[in-house]
Amino acid sequence: MPTHVEDVGKPHSAQVVEDKDEEQQVTVDAKDALDGALRATDEEHRMTLMEGLRKYPSAAWWSAWFSMTLVMQGFDHAFIFGFIAFPAFEQKYGRLNPSGQYEIPAELQAGITNGVAAGEIVGLVLNAYATEYFGNRKVMIVSLVALMGFVFLQFFAQDIYMYLGAEILLGIPWGVFQTLTTTYAAEICPGVLRPYLTMFVPGCWSIGYLIGTGVIRGFVNVTGEWAYRIPFALQWIPPIPIIIAVYFAPESPWWLVRKGRIQEATKMVRRLRAKDATEDDISDTIAMMQHTTETEQQVEKRSFWELFKGVNLRRTEIAFWVYTTQQLCAMLLSYIVYFLQQAGLPTSTSFEFAMGQYAMGTVGTVVAWFLVPRWGRRTFLLTGISFMSATTLVIGFIGLGDTNHHPALANAVGSILMIQYFVFFATLAPITYTIVTEIPSTYLRTKTVALGRVGYNAVTFVYGQLLPRMIQKTSWNWGARCGLFFGGIMALCFVWAFFRVPETKGRTFAEINILFHNKVKARKFSKTQVNIASGSVI
Repeated sequence: MPTHVEDVGKPHSAQVVEDKDEEQQVTVDAKDALDGALRATDEEHRMTLMEGLRKYPSAAWWSAWFSMTLVMQGFDHAFIFGFIAFPAFEQKYGRLNPSGQYEIPAELQAGITNGVAAGEIVGLVLNAYATEYFGNRKVMIVSLVALMGFVFLQFFAQDIYMYLGAEILLGIPWGVFQTLTTTYAAEICPGVLRPYLTMFVPGCWSIGYLIGTGVIRGFVNVTGEWAYRIPFALQWIPPIPIIIAVYFAPESPWWLVRKGRIQEATKMVRRLRAKDATEDDISDTIAMMQHTTETEQQVEKRSFWELFKGVNLRRTEIAFWVYTTQQLCAMLLSYIVYFLQQAGLPTSTSFEFAMGQYAMGTVGTVVAWFLVPRWGRRTFLLTGISFMSATTLVIGFIGLGDTNHHPALANAVGSILMIQYFVFFATLAPITYTIVTEIPSTYLRTKTVALGRVGYNAVTFVYGQLLPRMIQKTSWNWGARCGLFFGGIMALCFVWAFFRVPETKGRTFAEINILFHNKVKARKFSKTQVNIASGSVI
C-alpha cells in the first residue's frame, strides 16, 4: 500500500510542477504584454506630428485613398442640392409654377433629400455589421461597385420618381463611405495623426462639393438633357482608381486583433510602420491593441443593444449628439444655391457664391490642422457651435428686410454664409469626425459611429421637410428669416455640448476606456491622470 501511494505520488508531484511552470509562464507572458502596452502608450504620448508621419508614412497614404470616396460623394451630393436650382434639370423634371417658370415642387425636393437620407441609413446599418464581419477593404470595394451600378439608374431616369429611386439606392454606398472612412483612419494611425486624418474627411467632402458645383456652373447655360446627363456620367470615373488602391491597402490591425488574427495584424502594422521600425516596436504596438481589446472582453454581445447599456450609453449619447449637432448647424449651408436664388440673386451668381463657399471650406480644413496642436476637441466644438448660432441669428434678422427688392441684403446673406462655411470647416465640421471615432469602445466603434450618423440623417429627414417649404416663395416664404429658428436650435446644442462632451486630446483608446469606466465627468477628462496597469484614475 505505501509503495502504491509513492508510485501515485510521483506523477502527481510532477503534474503539480508542470502546472506551476505553466501558470508562471502565463503570468510572465501577461506581464510582458502589459509592459509592451505601457511602452507603446508612452511612445504615443511623446510622439510629435513629424515623428508620427516618419514612423507611420503609409497610414496617411492609405487613409487618404479611403477618404477619396468622400471627394466622390461630395461631388455627387453637389448634384442633389445644385440641380434643384438648375434650369435644364428643372425643365425636364419640374413643373410650371404660376409665374410661368419650371421648378421642382417643395414636396419633391423634400422627398429627394429624405430619400437619400433613408438610403444612407440603410448603408450605415449594413456597414456596422458587414465591416465587423468582412473587414474594411472588402466592404469598401463592394460599395464602390454598387455605386457605379446605381449611377446607371440616375443617368437614364425618365421622370422625377425614377430619379428619386436612383438617389435612394445611391444613398446606400454613401452611407457606407460616411463611417468606414473615419473608423479606418482612426484605427491605422497613432494618436498624434488621428485628428489630422479624421479631420481630412470633411475637407474631402468640401473639395467634392467644389468640383461638383463647378461642373454644374459650367453647364448652367447649356440647354437640353446633356446639361445634366454629362455630370451624372462623370460619376463613373472616380471609383475605378479608388477600387484599385483599396484592393492593395492594408486591413485595419485593430480589426484583425479583434478577430484574433494576431499574425496578420502584425504584418499590417509592419506595412504601416517605417522600414526602420524594430520588431520590439511592432510587438509593443500589437500588445497595446491586445490589452485595449482584452479590457473590453466583458462586452460579449456586440449588437446595437449594447450601445444603450452601462457605460456605453454615455458614449453613444456623445457620438450621436455630436454628429447630430454638426448637421443641425449645417442645413442652410447645404441649401446655399437654392436659398440665395429664392432670396433674389441670379442662378449663376448663386452658384458662384456656392463655389466660393466650398473653396472657403477647403481652406478652413487646412486651418484646422494648424489649430489641432493648440486646441482641444471641446474648444473646436464649442467655438464652432457658438459662431454658427450667432451668425445664423444675424441672417434671420437680415431676413426681416425684403431681400428680393434689396440685393444688398441678399449679398450680405451670401457673404455671411461663406464666412460661416469657413469657420464651420475650421472648427465644428472636422473635429466631429475625431470625437466620434475616439469616444466609442473598440468593439463597438463601427456601430457607435454608424448610429451617430443615423442621428445626422434623421435630422436631414426633419430639415428636408422644413427647409424647402421655409425657403420656397410659393410655399411658406420665410426666406432668410428661418435663420432665427435655426440659430435658436444651435444655441441649445451649445448648452448640451458644454456639459456633456469630454476632452480626449492626447488620450489613447485604452485611457479613454478607463476614464469612461470610472465615470469621470466631462469637464474633468483633461485633468484626470490614468493608470493603465490598474485601470484606475487620479
